[in-house]
Amino acid sequence: MTDDAQVAGQAADAAAGVGQELESERLALGLSIADIAQKLKFGARQIEAMEQGRFEDLPSGTFARGMVRSYARLLKLDAEQLVGRMAARVAVPDNAEAVASVRRPIPITDSSRRINLIYAALSVAILGVIAAVVLEWQRERAEAARLVFVPAALEPVAVEPRRLAAAAPVDVNPPGPAALASAEPDAPVTRPPVAKDSRRIVLKFQGNSWVEIRGRDGKALLSQLNPAGSEQMVEGTPPFSLVIGNAQQVRLSYDDREVDLAPHVKVEVARFTLD
Repeated sequence: MTDDAQVAGQAADAAAGVGQELESERLALGLSIADIAQKLKFGARQIEAMEQGRFEDLPSGTFARGMVRSYARLLKLDAEQLVGRMAARVAVPDNAEAVASVRRPIPITDSSRRINLIYAALSVAILGVIAAVVLEWQRERAEAARLVFVPAALEPVAVEPRRLAAAAPVDVNPPGPAALASAEPDAPVTRPPVAKDSRRIVLKFQGNSWVEIRGRDGKALLSQLNPAGSEQMVEGTPPFSLVIGNAQQVRLSYDDREVDLAPHVKVEVARFTLD
């Protein structure tokens, strides 16, 4: 193997290691690809391309480095170190060549000059029409502002005192038991009792959140993305193992007792056990 081939192979291995490190840290934090895409406003395919080391599927070199840098900072990794390892796989455009191409003169023929003059004349004509319309509108508006509107006089209404005295009789009888019963507010909605040896978990979502709950046997009782404004109730036998994404937007009660998620949150994900 030549030296150039060996260097290229080492660069490819280093770049691949960048994606593996990103994926490992994401899984360690309990985040899904959809969670990362939502936080960074990237596409899910772009997140997959970064984790699989397919940097050629990302936008041009400068944007690809910026995307990896943003991903690494979200996971609290050394962003500059990761970007440096992938540099050999991502080409950066030659700025000097781009500037030189912009400075090259553009050839202009006589026909092009005539077309430009026609466009300029049309533009001037259109601007003149627009200016005339604006001036006319302002003139009509000024005239309308000088108009004074006088409201019509209201005719007095005669009130006959005797008719006012003839009011409907007042019912002094107290309402019966049936009327009082109908006026009582609806009874509050109560949840069914929990089965023996079971516990109940209720989650209320103020924002989108991925939740996974496993029971004593390790089976998943709930594993899904929950939209804002929804509510989930889970019953089972403790202990429960919970992973809650976007935990700041979730309210959790355990057997009707509120549970504070703040002590368990790390990078917006709460991991804990309920006994």
